[in-house]
Amino acid sequence: MEPSGTVVRFDEVGFAYPAPGGGRGPEVLRGMSLALDDGSFTWLLGPSGAGKTSALRLMHAALRPTRGAVEVLGVATGPAARGALPVLRRKIGVVHQDLRLLPHLSTFDNVALPLRLARRPEARVAQEVTEMLTWIGLEHRAQARPEELSGGEQQRAAIARAVVSRPALLLADEPTGNVDAAQARRLLALFAEMNRLGTTIVIATHSEDLVGRFPAPMMRLERGRILDHDE
Repeated sequence: MEPSGTVVRFDEVGFAYPAPGGGRGPEVLRGMSLALDDGSFTWLLGPSGAGKTSALRLMHAALRPTRGAVEVLGVATGPAARGALPVLRRKIGVVHQDLRLLPHLSTFDNVALPLRLARRPEARVAQEVTEMLTWIGLEHRAQARPEELSGGEQQRAAIARAVVSRPALLLADEPTGNVDAAQARRLLALFAEMNRLGTTIVIATHSEDLVGRFPAPMMRLERGRILDHDE
């Protein structure tokens, strides 16, 4: 885990995706400044198109800012050498909206992937993955491939993969979008426990009900700008 301090910092960040004909399109993030402390839990709220996913991708160093500065876990991502970013990303767990489970791997092997990339001993991988699958109720689906899972099961598998290595920073984009209310509560309990153990968590969601179940600081985006940030 990183030492205490600021885990994510944006300083007047702007971001625009490349335009089809070359150059840059309009900015999807505009003048965004924030600081998230080690061990914090933050809800990222806003309508579709507000810039939530782009902000999370900048926090994951999957994108670099068009202007301004982004610092994640002590690394300034804009000027960082390309080879330094994969090392940084291994400290970050991500739950993508499109899940990105590898279709040729079983549920067990998808969840085990971060641990194996970190070269954990296989006995430890087996123990930790089994415990995680039991927690999220997928132990009976360990050998199923993604196409054999329901949408909710795929969502839970993607979350298990993101959290199994106990990352320093966890970013989740609509992580309960395909699960029922009972599973949403179970997953929220998992996020809350990880946060209690020290993981910094940012969750983008449309669900005001979910936010109501776990009161925490909220950051609202609209048209690429932060409207308010409750500390």
